[in-house]
Amino acid sequence: MEFPGTLRYTKDHEWISRDGNIATVGITDFAQHELGDIVFVDIDTKGKPMSSGAVFGTVEAVKTVSDLFLPVSGTIVEVNGGLADSPDSVNNDPYGKGWMVKMEMDDPNEFDTLLDAAAYKALIGA
Repeated sequence: MEFPGTLRYTKDHEWISRDGNIATVGITDFAQHELGDIVFVDIDTKGKPMSSGAVFGTVEAVKTVSDLFLPVSGTIVEVNGGLADSPDSVNNDPYGKGWMVKMEMDDPNEFDTLLDAAAYKALIGA
């Protein structure tokens, strides 16, 4: 499994990258592996201000549906439209083509409070 050192992670298995005040969010390689084959991603929260920990959508795998939790507070400004036709991108490339949303962070310093790669690996026992 892959755990890029440039990303931050949540206990709920989301990852986040930051470019200034804009963050990209997806689920981790560990999460997609645990879920299995992803068949549908449902995100309808674009444009809504949301708090850290709020549910911003769901991901549906063959045997389960799982909520997606926002790692930091802010407003979703873009949803990955490619996931509508290719939800398997989350399985095949969770840190690339499988990203889920881009958001404008309310407080970019929240990013620094999340787990680094070493802490996330310890959390999942990797």
